[in-house]
Amino acid sequence: MLKTLLKSAACGTVALAIMTASSLAQQYTLTLSDHNSPTSLYEVNAIQPWAKRVEEATKGRVKITIYPSQTLSRGVDNWKAVKSGVTDIAFCFHGYWADMTPYTDVLTLPFLPYPSAEKAAEVAWKMYEKFPVIQKEFDDVKVLMLWVSNSHIILSNKKVVKNLDDLKGMKIRVSGGPPTEQMRALGASPLLMPQPDTYDALDKGVLDATAASWEAMHGFRFYEVAKYQTIVPLSAIYFSMAMNKKKWNSLPKDIQDAIMSVSGLEGSKAIGKATYDFAEPIVEKAIKDNKYSYERYVIPEDEVARWRKVGGDPVREAWIKRMEGKGLTQARELLTAVVDMLK
Repeated sequence: MLKTLLKSAACGTVALAIMTASSLAQQYTLTLSDHNSPTSLYEVNAIQPWAKRVEEATKGRVKITIYPSQTLSRGVDNWKAVKSGVTDIAFCFHGYWADMTPYTDVLTLPFLPYPSAEKAAEVAWKMYEKFPVIQKEFDDVKVLMLWVSNSHIILSNKKVVKNLDDLKGMKIRVSGGPPTEQMRALGASPLLMPQPDTYDALDKGVLDATAASWEAMHGFRFYEVAKYQTIVPLSAIYFSMAMNKKKWNSLPKDIQDAIMSVSGLEGSKAIGKATYDFAEPIVEKAIKDNKYSYERYVIPEDEVARWRKVGGDPVREAWIKRMEGKGLTQARELLTAVVDMLK
């Protein structure tokens, strides 16, 4: 009897060891949907390197298969796609979904003094960590990273914008939320459309201009169809790298910890820096190498003050009042926190 029990225990121990070893050796392939092109700064400088860091941090147990250029899901559908499990991970541009994450929209209020995209990403992640009301907006997914662009400039195809009078009535592609309200306050006619559609709209004259970053100018080759650059610090925009919650919860704790070791605050800062903070000279080189003509105009400080007077503080205050009218009473507190983090 004792021999039988010992034999059964030994067999159980061996079986447990085999199961444990099998679990430890299990590999996971995760899909990532991205609307950027495979040659964009996002793909080359940020997303592909991050996927590689995840693979290294998990010692090869996690591999991320990237689907760029909307080949798995369209950019405007990425939030739904990651929530439903169409993709495991999604590059989410929140300007597509006005009022979906309203508290987080504080990051896009006009004339916030972001010194760099790296610093802006730091602020974004710390705001997420600090405020439960922001965390709640992302309850449907697992947030891996959260970052912010540098301030947008104006790229136009018919004339250079030098002042508010030039801007009036222009059809300008912008992001949803506060950037739309800012452009409307400045006198332009803001239009919403997916970023990949903007090139053709500029080329065909459907748009007069787009508010964009240097990164977008490179990734979507806007310098081919919009030869005028107006340098004025408009709103920035924000993004998240979101993961399907069910898929995340299915991963072992050590795998989760390894992924977050290269994501979170440091991952957010890295993606902001690699994508935006070195983009301008890359764009200038592309323009020069391809012999495109362009004209750049820097708005003088006294004219910037005019833009700020009508499209800065009034837009911020209107946003706070609109939020409070919806019962979102922490709006002013969040704006104060962002400004304090940037001092």
